[in-house]
Amino acid sequence: MPSTAANVIWFEDLGRGDVGRVGGKNASLGEMIARLGQAGVRVPPGFATTADAFRAFLAAHGLGTRIAGTLAAFDAGKLSLDETGRTVRKMIVAADWPEDLRQAIVENYAKLAARAGVADLPVAVRSSATAEDLPDASFAGQQESFLNIRGKDALLAACKRCFASLYTDRAITYRNLKGFEHGKVALSVGIQQMVRSDIGGAGVMFTIDTESGFDKVVLINAAWGLGENVVQGAVDPDEYQVFKPALADGAGDPILAKMLGAKESKIIYATRGEAVTRDVPTSRAERRRFVLGDAEIVELARCGMTIERHYGQPMDIEWAKDGETGEIFIVQARPETVQSRAVQGTLRSYRITSKGARLLDGLSIGDAVVSGHVCLIERAADIGRFVDGSVLVTSTTDPDWVPVMKRARALVTDHGGRTSHAAIVSRELGLPAIVGTGHATEILHDEQEVTVSCAEGEQGFVYEGTAEVEVTETTLAELPQTRTKVMVNLANPAAAFRWWRLPADGVGLARMEFVVSNAVKVHPMALVRFDELTDGAARNEIAALTAGHANRADYFVETLARGLSRIASVYHPQPVIIRMSDFKTNEYANLLGGRQFEPDEENPMIGFRGASRYYSDAYRDGFALECQAIRHLREAMGFRNVVAMIPFCRTPGEAEQVLAVMAENGLKRGAEGLEIYVMCEIPSNVILADEFARHFDGFSIGSNDLTQLTLGVDRDSERLASLFDERDPAVQWMIRTVIERAHEAGVKVGFCGQAPSNDPGFARLLVEHGIDSISVTPDSFLAVKQHVAAAERELGR
Repeated sequence: MPSTAANVIWFEDLGRGDVGRVGGKNASLGEMIARLGQAGVRVPPGFATTADAFRAFLAAHGLGTRIAGTLAAFDAGKLSLDETGRTVRKMIVAADWPEDLRQAIVENYAKLAARAGVADLPVAVRSSATAEDLPDASFAGQQESFLNIRGKDALLAACKRCFASLYTDRAITYRNLKGFEHGKVALSVGIQQMVRSDIGGAGVMFTIDTESGFDKVVLINAAWGLGENVVQGAVDPDEYQVFKPALADGAGDPILAKMLGAKESKIIYATRGEAVTRDVPTSRAERRRFVLGDAEIVELARCGMTIERHYGQPMDIEWAKDGETGEIFIVQARPETVQSRAVQGTLRSYRITSKGARLLDGLSIGDAVVSGHVCLIERAADIGRFVDGSVLVTSTTDPDWVPVMKRARALVTDHGGRTSHAAIVSRELGLPAIVGTGHATEILHDEQEVTVSCAEGEQGFVYEGTAEVEVTETTLAELPQTRTKVMVNLANPAAAFRWWRLPADGVGLARMEFVVSNAVKVHPMALVRFDELTDGAARNEIAALTAGHANRADYFVETLARGLSRIASVYHPQPVIIRMSDFKTNEYANLLGGRQFEPDEENPMIGFRGASRYYSDAYRDGFALECQAIRHLREAMGFRNVVAMIPFCRTPGEAEQVLAVMAENGLKRGAEGLEIYVMCEIPSNVILADEFARHFDGFSIGSNDLTQLTLGVDRDSERLASLFDERDPAVQWMIRTVIERAHEAGVKVGFCGQAPSNDPGFARLLVEHGIDSISVTPDSFLAVKQHVAAAERELGR
């Protein structure tokens, strides 16, 4: 028999090189305690049983041979997976503890309790396999953990159950899937002092965006109570995104996004009965409140970056907040195993060209689009009736579902967040999934034909029937270099991260109005003049949206700035040109509270829009909020790469008025490197280009409006569609002339219209005219880049 020293090792005596002795989880805990404590990474103390102790436990009862025989029977098809796992687990739980191992666990538990000054110290008892938390296989959730274990008898029982969990159905399946020999994997048990997250909160953190692989963000999920609900996907957690470069600089606000989760329940300590924990509903107040404050989000993200730097790779981290002390602890850290190992040089994109009615939406996992028939299963006990190749629909999943998940075409769940077990395993399996739909099991039914789309940003959608899909795959290394800058047009913050691998020269057009309509949702004047609002329903909705903010204007500024920051972060520090709001009056009126502040116009397209609004008393206070959002983005959040752009500026006199209003609101051209561009979309912008050039740092040609107003053609008219042509000589004269005059004035000029996105060959004309940059939709970037390179070669540029 091994000595007591060989049976148990304290975390502080372990390092990441000890995976073979105590498994990946416990080796990592030891590494952080020993080497990152001085850097502010708090890890609860504890100790681990060794792999040798596990082997000795099996040897003491001859279990190794019996287990091998049972697994061989399974491989030969003589036993089912359920029978195999149940038989092996029963052998282990029924076996007695070897005395020296039992004594080692009890004595060291007493030492841990004495350190804490608490008799019957509550501990977390966690499994840590020697084939776990590896760079190419996380083994996430394959073995069991037991929380709030008190007293030596309960501890010994929990440790034995951990040993047995090496042979759960899911663990056997996962090892077979990954090619690990069962007999070569041993299990260590970590015994760790509990953090009072039952009254604080807990969750998961990734130091990389889990869907796109964007490596400049930290993603945090949080829920009330113990962290198992987040890991298992049983609740819809809060989600926070933090920008690493701003975090590293230590200046300003690095939080890109804060999304409130429903957090319907929480796991707390049990105070009666045999159960050690129980799952209870959360209060309304808890559901309306973020688990972490901004300072705590930043502290936790910094901790994540420290761990990532130490390990030299993206990490998957579990954390817990002690509700008594307010301290945040790291309770697990392992390598992220999906995005960090993805092929970096290839970009595959999916585009739906025809689809049925939208049935559901939730959080998208992956970026594919697949169609199939629904197989609805609500209980793990019923997974035997799953039909291979179906779309698996269920309320929530836990590790018991892994065997069936790998046979599914896609997964749709009612509950779960982006860091839930279902999401993690789906990524590893390459399984498109939509989690947290709320009611998939109510809306969908067996054998229903659906399309699961994860290719439209952070939101995933389930459509009726089979959609038509175009799939393109491009090797980015094959793209040529160009003198002309090729940028991208982005509007949707939720989809921005998916394009970060494109070698774009920045964002040539970010549409502010998209963020206003989809995230803010409220007319800015309805916030500024809330007391004058007569629409009772709108008042109630606005009050609910702005609850928790010091004033309603702060809601607009913070929500808009954070939405835009996600676009600004993708190509940081390259320029991101944000067009100030360019709603027409009929579009503004559709915002909450908007109808009271918008006039009825016969032709909104050439009405009260763009620059004319910004200095008008009817909207000036609303524009001030837009300016404050841009200022917060640049100064408080550190995105100095943001360029402001003014749309539909009819005269140089308007330019002067708008710039004066911007300066009043802290956006003075040239101050702190601020550049301000103007859209070139009206013939007057071309005719008076030299005068506009004195007021702005650059032009951006919007071909849709410029073509419409040059040719006198309604761009939305089907009858006149054949006359709407950006290649018309008159339109080409406008484009060529403004480029020439802008360059004579020493001002940059770009093109952000739709023409080259629809017709990549149009890019050649722009190169011939000497354009400085072309901005296109992301899905047309690759084709336009190649056309620009070819044109430059032919023209000798």
